[in-house]
Amino acid sequence: MEHIQLAVNVLDAKSLVASVGAIGILAIIFAETGLLVGFFFPGDSMLILAGVAASSAAPAVLGDGAQMNIGVLLVGAPLCAIAGAQLGHLLGRKVGPKMFDKPNSKIFRPEYVEKAEEYFEKFGPAKAVVLARFIPIVRTFLNPVAGTLQMPAKTFLLWNVVGGVLWTESMLLIGYFTGDQLAPVIDKYLLPAMALIILVSVSPIIVEVIRERKKKKAGEGAVEAEAQTAESVAGGRHRKH
Repeated sequence: MEHIQLAVNVLDAKSLVASVGAIGILAIIFAETGLLVGFFFPGDSMLILAGVAASSAAPAVLGDGAQMNIGVLLVGAPLCAIAGAQLGHLLGRKVGPKMFDKPNSKIFRPEYVEKAEEYFEKFGPAKAVVLARFIPIVRTFLNPVAGTLQMPAKTFLLWNVVGGVLWTESMLLIGYFTGDQLAPVIDKYLLPAMALIILVSVSPIIVEVIRERKKKKAGEGAVEAEAQTAESVAGGRHRKH
């Protein structure tokens, strides 16, 4: 029960990392991406703190005995993330329609499929699968929804590997290379640190939204220019008559 309580609150990711060790972290990564009930795990903050646990700052930040092997994490985390997402995709292909056809369900709602369809249409399958890795909860539900929407297995596997590697390695290396800087302040400024982690997590989707808005404005400007040109041409014709 203690570990479950720690997992629910993202601010307790530090205690979670110190408690479960490297094997526990890898199991949680698999659960968060593959088992739909794992959406509440603090994946991003946990991975960054796992990177800290593999750095020289581990004893100062997490206490004695918390030191982890960065090699094990860099190999194991992406493998578990990829395997978990593949399981989610498989579940979606096999039982997706039944799973999400529950209007009264608090977890498996038909709206998730509709939102995922919009997400796929907006960014395309490749970007959708990769970007979902950096968004809490979405990275859990997008995999079975992709299976439900019959996204080809080979296509999903390719971008699942790309997204899984980018997500896990970037989070781990942030913690590993900034561990010494985080050590003196992580206890006092844990809340701002977690806010920064969340910002880093959602930054890819923010960039995409900004790009989409720029494209939309450019498109609207082009349409408006064409309309003005057409109006000018039509006005000229009328004046000739």
